[in-house]
Amino acid sequence: MPRKRFNAFEDFPESTPEDVQAQPKLTPGPRPAEANAVERIERLKPSQMLPDRFQPRRLLPTPLRRAFFSGETDCYQAAEAWLALAHSEPAYRPELERLLAMGSSFEEHGQIKAITGSWAPSTDGRFIFMIETGERRFWAACLQRVHNHLPDEPLLRVEVVAQPTRQRQVLENRHAEPPSAVGQACEVAALILAELGLQPDPAVKDDFEYFRQARAQRMPAGLWDRIMPVMQLTRPRMVQLLNILQLPTPLLELADRHRLPERVLREVLSLPPAQWERVLRVSIQNQLTSDEVAEAAAIQTGSTPAARNDPPVPMDPAYKAVSGLRRFANTINDLDEFAQAQALDEIADKLVVTGQAEGLLVYLDELSRLITARLSRR
Repeated sequence: MPRKRFNAFEDFPESTPEDVQAQPKLTPGPRPAEANAVERIERLKPSQMLPDRFQPRRLLPTPLRRAFFSGETDCYQAAEAWLALAHSEPAYRPELERLLAMGSSFEEHGQIKAITGSWAPSTDGRFIFMIETGERRFWAACLQRVHNHLPDEPLLRVEVVAQPTRQRQVLENRHAEPPSAVGQACEVAALILAELGLQPDPAVKDDFEYFRQARAQRMPAGLWDRIMPVMQLTRPRMVQLLNILQLPTPLLELADRHRLPERVLREVLSLPPAQWERVLRVSIQNQLTSDEVAEAAAIQTGSTPAARNDPPVPMDPAYKAVSGLRRFANTINDLDEFAQAQALDEIADKLVVTGQAEGLLVYLDELSRLITARLSRR
């Protein structure tokens, strides 16, 4: 039977002992006298919890979100689908591997940090624990159980808090793992909307529509000053991040999945909207920097409507070689003398092992001759 849905955690009423008796399998909620006096630690199964759909940092892949948050699939079915998806879509693998490593560490070292959240009533009188912070720990446990075919549900340590906040959620995100540029844009938007008292509407199908509301709001005096200590960013920087939300949802999801830097997205947004998708995909395919995106835009998009509507194509191999060498030069120049020597030594070892060393020497000799000739003309 599909799970019942709940409102975002900001709307949760404080549960009472009488309410919790309606769900005997779950740990009772806090008594009114205790709610503000002490925060309580409990042990819960993942099936007794639900992540916040409007958490600014998106963990669950987009293709799986609708079925999970609508209640069509449970957390373990979503975890199984996530593992299968990572086999066909490499962009999902790094996050999945980090979560599996975290789940494995639970077995070896235990759960070091508790999940926080509040109990929320559903329409049928049951209660569920809505996660405020710790969604990574939640999914790590679910993925670990499915990946290792464990028969029993894990028990996770949770901390019941009286008043969950977006601020705590954003602080947890930034301390755990740096969010993507899209994630940071959503964090800024979430903090603004929380300050203005605008809560998510569970009926909204597109999660990003909630965050986009922040760009249309009139900011009262002092709002930016209250957000800056949480984000640790200047106001102009946060405005730049908010501008990312101009991208349509499919492109936001793509940029988030591939963790494109804000400066790259800024260059994409400087182009006409008809060119956004094409240049975004080219930048992903070729791992371009913001400067290279600006250069590639002229090469790849063309000036006619027909050229702009062509499907994305791989970048010219010569341009790729130039871009790669430029990135190498910038990186090696930033290293100190010891690190440079170590990097060059490792590169030499790998080239010899892979059989590319002799051929590369020919190209490097020719490149050295060309550079020397050009320097002599100065």
